[in-house]
Amino acid sequence: MTTENKITLNTITVVNQAITESDNLETLCAQLNRLLVAALEIKGSAVFLLNPDSEELEMLSSFGLSLSYLNKGPILTQKSIADSIQGKPVIIQDINQSDKLQYPKHAKAEGIGAIVSMPINFRGSVIGALRLYHYEAWNLSERDITFLQCLSDHLGLAMTYTRLSNALQAVKEAVTNIPPLWL
Repeated sequence: MTTENKITLNTITVVNQAITESDNLETLCAQLNRLLVAALEIKGSAVFLLNPDSEELEMLSSFGLSLSYLNKGPILTQKSIADSIQGKPVIIQDINQSDKLQYPKHAKAEGIGAIVSMPINFRGSVIGALRLYHYEAWNLSERDITFLQCLSDHLGLAMTYTRLSNALQAVKEAVTNIPPLWL
């Protein structure tokens, strides 16, 4: 396992452009997942939203993962790489050496060798997770981990902005469609 910087300035520029130009959350996350899989030459990527009521991570978008893996069962925040929901990045360099997975047999069957889970934060609260899946054991460089932390923070801002923008647009449309009052 060698440690090399996989994320280039070009990757950062393309990812940043995708985040800042999208007004649709699902499209943004789908583009981001595809970009990360291609740029990092990994198996898959997924963006999850945290459901605080059920304490589950709910899939927003993924790329590179099979339907059987995606449908393996609910992802419980206290059982599946729990530290990332506490706001800490978790790098599982080799899934065979970790007890942090909720579904280790499913990960092995999927051909996953390593998982990186980055919390998606907004104003100090975790609102989701960005997870990267590699075919083999993976030793990320500190620089790439720092980039992924920044990326997940930007993603938190973009997700919140997009939700607020869509809500404001819905209110505007509702107000515009109110019939005038005739006195």
